[in-house]
Amino acid sequence: MAPMSNTDLAQVLFTTRLQASDRATDEQVRTAITERLRACHGDRRACAALVAQEAGDHPETYAPRMRWALATVARACGVTRLAAA
Repeated sequence: MAPMSNTDLAQVLFTTRLQASDRATDEQVRTAITERLRACHGDRRACAALVAQEAGDHPETYAPRMRWALATVARACGVTRLAAA
């Protein structure tokens, strides 16, 4: 399966239950991403659709959460890419 970019991974992380206030470890972040990908049957588009829905439903929280997701993925995954599950 094709490697995922940090943006792809951030979209997946965005759709998990993790919150910035959780101060999740890198391992917890990677596990949450992997579990969400499995729940979406490896379909990145399914995760992207959830992000779009959340952006529409809660536009006031979208930008801060996405910034958190991008920064968290950069920290937790670095240049390592996860293969789609």
